[in-house]
Amino acid sequence: MDEPILNKQELNRYSRHISLEGFGLEGQEKLKKSSVLVVGAGGLGAPVLQYLAAAGVGKIGIADNDLISENNLPRQVLYSKKDIGMQKAIVASAKLADYNPHTTYIIHNILFKDERALKIIQDYDIIVDCTDNLPARYLLNDACIMLKKPLVHASLYKFQGQVSVFNYLNGPSYRCLYPYPPRSEKILDSGRVGILGAMVGLIGSLQAGEVIKIIIGLGEVLTGRLFVFNLLDCTSQIFTITRNDENFEVEELIDYEEFCKPTE
Repeated sequence: MDEPILNKQELNRYSRHISLEGFGLEGQEKLKKSSVLVVGAGGLGAPVLQYLAAAGVGKIGIADNDLISENNLPRQVLYSKKDIGMQKAIVASAKLADYNPHTTYIIHNILFKDERALKIIQDYDIIVDCTDNLPARYLLNDACIMLKKPLVHASLYKFQGQVSVFNYLNGPSYRCLYPYPPRSEKILDSGRVGILGAMVGLIGSLQAGEVIKIIIGLGEVLTGRLFVFNLLDCTSQIFTITRNDENFEVEELIDYEEFCKPTE
């Protein structure tokens, strides 16, 4: 007789999920058998990691080589003052393991670039883009195309955030939305204009929700659509993204720092 996928403690822990119509025990078991790589354990990564761990994803990879700083704390609520100066991926893994020991956490405490990205990504079902820079976003896009992995993307600017899912069910890629990076230094350094802490919680939670929908096969995934939310007036818009097959002709990774280099 096969071993049950969920033990008694897990069945109790996830009982509110299991009682959800359309989710049920089958959905919770799918989460347990899934693997998700979260690239970036900062503003977006913190809520994504917390909610994926809380949901019961079986294996979560955490890719980040940054240190925790004091100015991270207002928007990266996974960390606290005593964590300042420590590695984000290591601290995040320890805290998540304490919160939910039924999930396996894999630390990738490296600079995410070049062929190392391909080696790491190939071991996961879904990739989540929680990065804050353009070279990393284009790298993730191209690597996911090469390995045929869905990419759940989000980004932030001041009081606005956007979410979409790329390379999923024959849908468009990040390059279908942004074929080329902007060449303005002001845009490339958009993090300096500031981010409201509550915004990362909102958008990161939406990102985690898209991951869960993909795993379970629930609802309508944001493939071919870009959801944009403005906190100041609580308005949202959804834009259609058209697939361009030429953007999927990716055979190798390039120098993304050079590709995204500003010209002004």
